[in-house]
Amino acid sequence: MDMDRLPFILLAAVAAGGATYALFYPWLSGEKKLEQRQKLIGVDRRRVATEAAAESLRRGQVADSLKALDERQRRINRPNLEMRLAQAGLNGWSKGRYYAFSGVLAAVLGLAVMLASGSPLAGLGGAFAGFFGAPTWILGFLKRRRIARFLVELPNAVEVILRGLKAGLPLGDCIRIVANETQEPVKGEFRAIVEAQAVGIPLHEAVGKLYERMPVPEANFFGIVIAIQSKAGGSLSDALGNLARVLRDRKRMKAKVQAMSMEAKASAAIIGSLPIITVVVISGLNPGYMNLMWTTDLGRIMLVGSALWMITGILVMKKMINFDI
Repeated sequence: MDMDRLPFILLAAVAAGGATYALFYPWLSGEKKLEQRQKLIGVDRRRVATEAAAESLRRGQVADSLKALDERQRRINRPNLEMRLAQAGLNGWSKGRYYAFSGVLAAVLGLAVMLASGSPLAGLGGAFAGFFGAPTWILGFLKRRRIARFLVELPNAVEVILRGLKAGLPLGDCIRIVANETQEPVKGEFRAIVEAQAVGIPLHEAVGKLYERMPVPEANFFGIVIAIQSKAGGSLSDALGNLARVLRDRKRMKAKVQAMSMEAKASAAIIGSLPIITVVVISGLNPGYMNLMWTTDLGRIMLVGSALWMITGILVMKKMINFDI
């Protein structure tokens, strides 16, 4: 071997070894694996952070939804005066008009009681009942009557919407048909939905407000069906078909319960009115026989106690024969 070439060979060997060492050192020393692990850890951390943020957002949305539902149910359970007037169908009435009506009713009732009894204190009690009790009872009566008419007509309205959807009409057009062609109060309530859509409120929110004006499960069912279909999709005609069947089954069950409870209601009416009829008949046939009940303290106490017991019995019987479906 030529000794002059030996340094070049050694230099080439050292260079080749250094290059090989530089290329393969990360794999041999584990640095490459460390970098890969760090990248994977970074990806995992980012994924975990992203999932945590999404879960936090989802929980916030669920909490907001539950809070909104609680507030809505609170408004329905304890409605203000405007909502009570709307539920009774007095949409054109304001607070001032309601209080003016209550004042007139209190004045008339108080004056009538004072003239009939000759006692200003009794007249004051009559005025108090006329201002606070009678208007509340009237609103409750109007609300119950309106809800009963609404429940009678709502299954027909759902059937109209169902047939329109099967014929290829959009849901908004079907609701407009109901708002124009059905009977009150369904006509007015669906007209309110159409008017809410006209000002830009989404359909499911406009239908959801129906439950606030008509606080019955049937209205809530209809709003839930529309809301689920608008958010999750699916066949609306099938959902409304099931809803129509449920509404008619509930209506049929209510009619059956009412028919079966009529005997108990008649018995309660007879039992409650029998003492009053007996007192009136005896007072007419023999007035002196009942005078002690009106003129003596013991008689008046007995009359008040008997009236309280009769009212208690009537309330118990009413509770026994009324069923919620």
